[in-house]
Amino acid sequence: MPFRVEETFRSALAAQNGEAGRPLAGMWVCSGSPLVAELCAGAGLDWLLVDAEHSPNGLESILAQLQAVHGYPVHTMVRPPVNDTVVIKQYLDLGVQNLLIPMVNSVAEAEAAVAATRYPPQGVRGVGSALARAARWNRIPDYLARANETISVTVQIESTAAVNAVEDILTVDGVDAVFMGPSDLAASMGLLGQQEHPEVRAAVEHCLSAAKAAGKPAGVNAFNPDTARHYLANGANFILVGADVAILARGSEALASKYIPQAGGDTRASY
Repeated sequence: MPFRVEETFRSALAAQNGEAGRPLAGMWVCSGSPLVAELCAGAGLDWLLVDAEHSPNGLESILAQLQAVHGYPVHTMVRPPVNDTVVIKQYLDLGVQNLLIPMVNSVAEAEAAVAATRYPPQGVRGVGSALARAARWNRIPDYLARANETISVTVQIESTAAVNAVEDILTVDGVDAVFMGPSDLAASMGLLGQQEHPEVRAAVEHCLSAAKAAGKPAGVNAFNPDTARHYLANGANFILVGADVAILARGSEALASKYIPQAGGDTRASY
């Protein structure tokens, strides 16, 4: 029985020039829970980012989340903890199709990320399709020959070095999109915790302009609604506007604030 793979995030971004014609909105999935991932997958968003850089996700939990969200009308991207050939190989063999590679600061690092997703002679990905979910254990016809079509690579621009090199990074064949991380970018600029600082915004806008000039999509992380709208107005093609853990944290805090007496405040619960 032949199997097929899903369309990539690259295809979804390309479709923006079609009937959708709008930026793609998504959220982080950081809990490590397949149940939470499935809840988020059915929310109506365009895409999810399962994070393994700053979240408690290993190979087993990523696999479980891929299985949980499969079949929902949402694109799933996964961020590995590091731009590493072995880690990327393992993620691809699990069936990850869309990768967000963190901390890409140079052309060489972007080229290494792409090479890790390509079989020789185009790259250095190890061949294990008979053992891998990616090829559905060799049930996908011609997977080895067509593997590149099933994978998208987005690199993360989140340092002053990356901003300075963004025009060159965008020329790397196989880099499908760039994604700006204002938190680490702010830190690298000596503005730790000041993602809204005008200099940080200007750096993000520079990258958005560079991507537009290069004809490649660009995205950005922006939980603040005003900031999100600002970046969308300045050409962002895709955006992350929330996270499962943040929504749960703020929601549970709101419940506590509503029903638990606060120090120095009204001791009556609000019903």
